[in-house]
Amino acid sequence: MCAAAATACGSTAAPAASPASAPKVSLDIKITGGTAKAEHWTLRCEPTGGSHPDAAAACRVLLGAKDPFAPVSKGLMCPMILASTRVARVTGTYFGQQINTTFVRNGCDPVRWAKIGQIFN
Repeated sequence: MCAAAATACGSTAAPAASPASAPKVSLDIKITGGTAKAEHWTLRCEPTGGSHPDAAAACRVLLGAKDPFAPVSKGLMCPMILASTRVARVTGTYFGQQINTTFVRNGCDPVRWAKIGQIFN
């Protein structure tokens, strides 16, 4: 009878546990070229995770960089890109922004690689 009275009085059930929040950064990183072997990692930040060999350090670099996925500067003259040049292909999301870009070490905009290139090592 007590249970029926509590139900009749409009008591509500406790809220369901909220699902774990999605990471603010979720990237797929593929690195090819150069003398090192090809690599393929995932990287998640806030919270940190993924298959990157040092996700915590990579997130510190990435989150500390100003506009890390800004497009290549317009009007640049590009040097010839050799087959031995390291190339990082990055796709995923960065704080809600869709990312689909390529970083080329010694490419058209070396500033982009310099900003976050540490996450590709």
